[in-house]
Amino acid sequence: KIDVKLQIDLDELMKKDEPPLTFPKTLEEFEYAFNEYGQLRHVKTGEPFVFNAREDLHRWNQKRYEALGEIITQYVYDLLEKKYNMTKETLPVDATGDEPTSFIYLSPDALSNPSKLLVLIQGSGVVRAGQWARRLIINQDLDSGTQIPFITKAMEEGYGVMVLNPNENYLEVKKPAKSTPLPSPTEPSDEPAEKRERKDDKEGKKKREFYEKYRNPQKEAETERIPIRENGSFEEHVLYVWDHFVTKASAKNVFIMAHSYGGLSFVELMNQREMQVKNRVCAVALTDSAHSIWLQETSKSMQDWMQQHCCNWVSSQEPLDTQLDHMLPDCPRVSAGTERHELTSWMSFLSIFRFFREVLETKEGEEAEGTSSTVTTRSSSLKNKHQDL
Repeated sequence: KIDVKLQIDLDELMKKDEPPLTFPKTLEEFEYAFNEYGQLRHVKTGEPFVFNAREDLHRWNQKRYEALGEIITQYVYDLLEKKYNMTKETLPVDATGDEPTSFIYLSPDALSNPSKLLVLIQGSGVVRAGQWARRLIINQDLDSGTQIPFITKAMEEGYGVMVLNPNENYLEVKKPAKSTPLPSPTEPSDEPAEKRERKDDKEGKKKREFYEKYRNPQKEAETERIPIRENGSFEEHVLYVWDHFVTKASAKNVFIMAHSYGGLSFVELMNQREMQVKNRVCAVALTDSAHSIWLQETSKSMQDWMQQHCCNWVSSQEPLDTQLDHMLPDCPRVSAGTERHELTSWMSFLSIFRFFREVLETKEGEEAEGTSSTVTTRSSSLKNKHQDL
């Protein structure tokens, strides 16, 4: 009994104090900064970001990483507003003072540019407006992980720009404290009793391992999510922005660039607004799109339109722009020149703008031919009438 007690006391002494889950609020406090190449580096050592700042404290390291991610989100917002003079437009447009809201970013000429508008749609996850992948921003650089190069290039080539924010769907608030009622013993369950017991044992073991590791494990506050009206999901957001902003833009030619789940949301937009999209959109560039023409039940006319107006740069070991097999009768597929999903947008960056230019040149050429043909026909008709007279 004495030996057992000594062992318990020794185990208790070996436990660690989990540090508080509080972190710096600025890059300066984190002691990190972006250098001239857009790479995140420690201001004292010049080293890249280190995830495992404290050994054997995975939860603390993860929370620290997430806190840095929130700071970087604000950093990108600041770039959009201060360097590119983009304005933040609140959603819903008729929001009242006390309801949750989201926003998008517009270039100064996004709604007034008579020629071209570029709409940028990111993939799903923690990323917010102006970002493709948080991991790339932190571990690689701003160019590969943000939409900044696309915005810069678009502005140089005379596009208005609209940056969507489809992952900002809710306001997260703390749950009010309340006692948890005991589950009813007669509550029915579809799971077999043995399977339920195994799952309970597994979850219990995880909790025990966590609480046995630390003397003072930090308890996280419980939260709940309040959805943003008419923007409560990724797809709702894209549809809302189309209805309230894109359709009101003056641009004769709308171009869409969508990554991953953003491609799925574009196809869903077409399902909802097929004729509007066909009339306004000149070309669509997708990168490793998550869409499915079968699961999303697209029409034959939509598939035909996508074959003519879309291109999907997918992760592949083939060289950039290599044509790949058309697995489905929708977008042509070409290689993005990388096997990493999150890098597909950056790697195909220049190819996408070349694709947009070629599609626009073809369209304008066809329109010029049509106008020339119409003028010639009208002139011949008038000549014949004159001869008749």
